[in-house]
Amino acid sequence: MRRREFLLNLSALAPGAALATWPPHARAAEPEASSGWRVFEVVTSVEVAAASGPTRVWLPLPLSTPSDYQRLLNTTWDAPGSSHTELAVVPGYDVRLLHLYWQDAAAVGPITLTCRVATRDRRGSLERASATLSAERESAQTLQRYLRPTALLPTDGIVRATAQQICARRHGEIEQARALYEWVVENTTRDPKTPGCGIGDVGSMLRSGYFGGKCADINALFVALARSAGIPARDAYGVRVADSRLGYRCLGKSGDISKAQHCRAEFYARDQGWIPVDPADVRKVMLEEQAGGLPMSDPKVQAARHAFFGSWEMNWVAYNHGHDVALPGSTSAAIPFLMYPNGESGGARINSLDPATFRYAIHSREVVV
Repeated sequence: MRRREFLLNLSALAPGAALATWPPHARAAEPEASSGWRVFEVVTSVEVAAASGPTRVWLPLPLSTPSDYQRLLNTTWDAPGSSHTELAVVPGYDVRLLHLYWQDAAAVGPITLTCRVATRDRRGSLERASATLSAERESAQTLQRYLRPTALLPTDGIVRATAQQICARRHGEIEQARALYEWVVENTTRDPKTPGCGIGDVGSMLRSGYFGGKCADINALFVALARSAGIPARDAYGVRVADSRLGYRCLGKSGDISKAQHCRAEFYARDQGWIPVDPADVRKVMLEEQAGGLPMSDPKVQAARHAFFGSWEMNWVAYNHGHDVALPGSTSAAIPFLMYPNGESGGARINSLDPATFRYAIHSREVVV
């Protein structure tokens, strides 16, 4: 059995090389609850049911860069019999993950990953930042990254034409982003038959005229349209870790959160910094909050529609903003995003949504500090 523990001082963490291993540091201080922070312990347990050769497993890790809404406090794991284990950084979007490898299929054992994360509710400023309180600035290189197209998020053709039509006669990032948000809320639907969280194939959605899907589809549509309009935007992939305190039954999960993965979005305004949004959750409230669904005019839907342009309830932990993620050591193509446990055995990709061959469970609990 191998056991490794990294207690991360996140403010000291520098960007790594293609497969950088994170060095150990002192424990990060747990924020005080009186300032609105809550601490969650998230435990992921994975078992490869039928390993058939050399086997790899990749598990997403929470964002490592500390912010005013999330801080990764520590990470521990057990990986019996593994030939190689590392905390890796995938280049491009700095996706952090736990990478495990077994040369011998017979040695593959259960994996346990435990992360302790602090979060507090996030509200972005929709007003122009004052001279004494300037917005958090991103580098030009980072902003350019979140303007580029990806395999599933094109920014030309029908995507650009649609964005231009929506943003016509709108001025400034906030006004244009709000128009895009309202258009996505009005025109999409949540499709319960979509596997997992969807894949976010924006080009196919716009060409077909069918805007149904789940969070990775609906929020990807907002991101691609924003980028097409010249507004830096990004998806945020993560998992819900607690029940909602906003009165929405469908917008939270605690205990067994194995199927509580959720994608959000945000855009960048020069005077305000990153602004959180979540049009997909408006549609989730419409479909799931009450048996039989709710109309757009329902007060609960309208409240969500207003709140989710500019805020996130942080009963959710963010993993990364990555697209077209090339898993280290993989023999398969890049994946659209990393939000679920992933694996390969005998050179074949394991279906991360198939519990018969790739069993995993994720549990969360709030830690009183």
